[in-house]
Amino acid sequence: MSDLAIKVNVVPSYRADESSDGESRYVFSYTVTVHNQSPHSVQLMARYWKITQGSGDCQEVRGKGVVGQQPLIGPGQSFRYTSRAILQTPVGVMEGAYTLLDTSTQRVFEVAITPFRLAVPLQLH
Repeated sequence: MSDLAIKVNVVPSYRADESSDGESRYVFSYTVTVHNQSPHSVQLMARYWKITQGSGDCQEVRGKGVVGQQPLIGPGQSFRYTSRAILQTPVGVMEGAYTLLDTSTQRVFEVAITPFRLAVPLQLH
């Protein structure tokens, strides 16, 4: 199976209600949709995130599955979840990869997650 048969879309959103400029706490949620365009079922086994703050500081996060699940995604199906990241700067970048299992061949493969920007929206006065 081509790794290109799995598409990952991410939509980030700034959470002003949970953030505090005075405490250098900037909360972002991000909604991820994993589209399985292959003819086989796949299981999302693990995640890897690299979070880069506007200051250049990096944090790496690895773990099993996503949001406490290791979802099985059938052919032509999608799995969507929302999670969050807390930054110390108003701008940052996230990127990463998912480790997936092709349940028909038991082949484990990775799908890269294209970098996406986390940024506090500019206030128009």
